[in-house]
Amino acid sequence: MQFIIREMRKNYKKILFYAIAVLLLWGSYLGKTCYVHRIYQKDIASKVLRFHVLANSDSDSDQALKLKVRDAVGSYMSPKMKEAKDVSDCEEIVRECMPEIVATAEETIRQEGYDYPVTASLGDAEFPVKTYGCYTFPGGTYEALNLVIGEGKGHNWWCVMYPNMCFAKDTYEVVDEEAKESLQQALTPEEYASLMENKNYEVSCKYLTFLNDFLEN
Repeated sequence: MQFIIREMRKNYKKILFYAIAVLLLWGSYLGKTCYVHRIYQKDIASKVLRFHVLANSDSDSDQALKLKVRDAVGSYMSPKMKEAKDVSDCEEIVRECMPEIVATAEETIRQEGYDYPVTASLGDAEFPVKTYGCYTFPGGTYEALNLVIGEGKGHNWWCVMYPNMCFAKDTYEVVDEEAKESLQQALTPEEYASLMENKNYEVSCKYLTFLNDFLEN
């Protein structure tokens, strides 16, 4: 035993060197993976439109109201989304329907006994990593239909509006075959494949941001 301990003491620098080398290689691989996903995020974001509903507050009643507004707007917009051939078409449809979107949300709020104002706009919003079926969209900035109820200080709800991964009949966040085909047509093969790869990469990125910054330089 003493012999083993002496040998380990003699070689501890070598052992430490190899351990550090392995950690650096592992970190470099994960860092590159995160960097690649961020590159794809920008490209993917230019080809999709998200839907973002912010509740007035985190009270149970306001959160329940948020979902009712989501349902009403979803029912109104779902058939119209079928007319969109690409993200530009979808944006144009949303702009044309904006008054009706606000009116639908306001009417739902009144029916539930509230008088919260509603604002709706097309604009950039920060989204976390989100999984829909077998697809995981990386976190980042995406253009979205942003629907704000009242003060908009509550937890939000989000999905992919184009291709329509929000509303499949009466089910939410279920990706049907039509949506899968539209998504595949909208993206490059590499972008499409990236949505189904390494769903836990964001955990590694969180702890390897220094490597990501290094790789970008």
